[in-house]
Amino acid sequence: MSGYKDECGWHNQFRKQIISRLDESVFKVLYSKKMGAPNASISVMVGMMILKEAFGWSDAQLFENCRYNLLVRSALGLFNLSDEIPAESTYYLLRRHVHTYEREHGENLLERVFESVTRDQIKEFEVSGEQIRMDSKLLGSNIAWYSRYEIIHQTLVLFYKKMSKTQYRLLSDQEKQELESLVTEEAQKTVYRSTKQDIQTRLKTIGSLIYKLLQLYTGSEIEAYKLLKRVFEEQYEVVDQNAELRSREKIESGSVQSPHDPDSSYRNKAGQKVKGYSLNVTETTSDESLDLITNIQLEKANVADTHFVEPAIRSTEELTGSRVKKVYADGAYQSPDNDDFCKNIDMVFTGMQGAASRYDLLLTSPEGLWVTDTKTGNCLLARKVKKLKNSKEDRWVIGHGKDSIYFGQQAIRASYLRRIMKKRPIEELQKRNNVEATIFHMGCLLRNGKSKYRSLFKNNIWAICRAFWVNLIRIINYVTKLLDNTLKKSANRVSTIIFQLITELINALNQFLRQNMHELAEMIHFSAFNQKSKTYF
Repeated sequence: MSGYKDECGWHNQFRKQIISRLDESVFKVLYSKKMGAPNASISVMVGMMILKEAFGWSDAQLFENCRYNLLVRSALGLFNLSDEIPAESTYYLLRRHVHTYEREHGENLLERVFESVTRDQIKEFEVSGEQIRMDSKLLGSNIAWYSRYEIIHQTLVLFYKKMSKTQYRLLSDQEKQELESLVTEEAQKTVYRSTKQDIQTRLKTIGSLIYKLLQLYTGSEIEAYKLLKRVFEEQYEVVDQNAELRSREKIESGSVQSPHDPDSSYRNKAGQKVKGYSLNVTETTSDESLDLITNIQLEKANVADTHFVEPAIRSTEELTGSRVKKVYADGAYQSPDNDDFCKNIDMVFTGMQGAASRYDLLLTSPEGLWVTDTKTGNCLLARKVKKLKNSKEDRWVIGHGKDSIYFGQQAIRASYLRRIMKKRPIEELQKRNNVEATIFHMGCLLRNGKSKYRSLFKNNIWAICRAFWVNLIRIINYVTKLLDNTLKKSANRVSTIIFQLITELINALNQFLRQNMHELAEMIHFSAFNQKSKTYF
């Protein structure tokens, strides 16, 4: 039972650092007089969500552990065996209400709770927010990799299965026959057995059918219809009332990758191809004190990292109550769009995207651009030329005719940033590296970097719960270290006191002996004389 009562045990710290800090009033907006609050503790249910993602449990494992695992029950504040856990229906209803509220109001209540809890933790442990670092991770959605034909086919089949009987009666016999034929078809086998030309013909036929259905059910509010309309508009264009396939170049990366997870999008990042989401993590950084995650952002995979910078900094400043003075990030976060917002912040970029240019550019005045060829060492003064049509960006050129080389503001900015990076001490550039460990801990339970969830909402809940847990483990390690140091100091203090007492005792004894040496000698002599006298008689 010593482990059960251990102050630094994860279950006791979970209850102290998370459950006791949860503000249930945040969830009041989900309930009204007509629909009252649940008959179970919201703090316990939120704690269950966090524990589920902390240990990677299934729902069945979660409820089993909450019923029979003493440490888990202690973590949730359920000390007595008679304390009931929330019913499965109550637990799922809370998640559904949180999802509905976010869809209608654009606010995730679990994210608000994370911010509230983290703010209290930052205040208690005096975490500094003056320096932060951030990194991102591509997160694959729990979907199969569909071809273009499979995406369109599966979306149409999904719509067919969601049709009401009234809607079905509006179809002609030919349309019914075509739809029923498609429903029984296995799209993957069709793609495997068909030629490219056959697939193009089938796609055109399906496009014509979808176009008819969209016109027939115009204004339908069912989600399957909206998804079918979206896929049609992404994959086809209407020319003279005919559905024509768009060229692949015209299809954006944010298009539907699977009808089973319409929120996911496609991205190819440095050779890593993902259909899913992009997770951005921001944390404080310091040399001695505790570091905590202050911001979690999860967006579609095609959202650039530069999009995360401003919200991450604002959120950290709001939680810590201090101004961010320095940010450590890789080159993917640098962008002219963020320059104005970050003008008073020291942005430490550890690298730049793309290969370094052969030319080093130094803008000495609005008119003067010095260009240094790093291969030959030659330094030339570039000439300012006319701006491109529909562009406000200044341009410079060196050379003449076919040998002309042009430079714009983006090239000048990139050259400036590379010079700044070269002047940074290596210790400063390496400070960002530790956030990669945070990214690892966030996704260490994933299989091949792929989530077990679908939809932006569910993956965002997963990310927030993981951030709760990562922060908790850091606090446990920090508190344990403080306790160990305190115990060591106490032991050293006791040892010092004992040593001082022994030293003082020895000194006192020595002093006593020195002061009474004559009397002791006489006593010893007298004792010896008496011993001799006894031998004479």
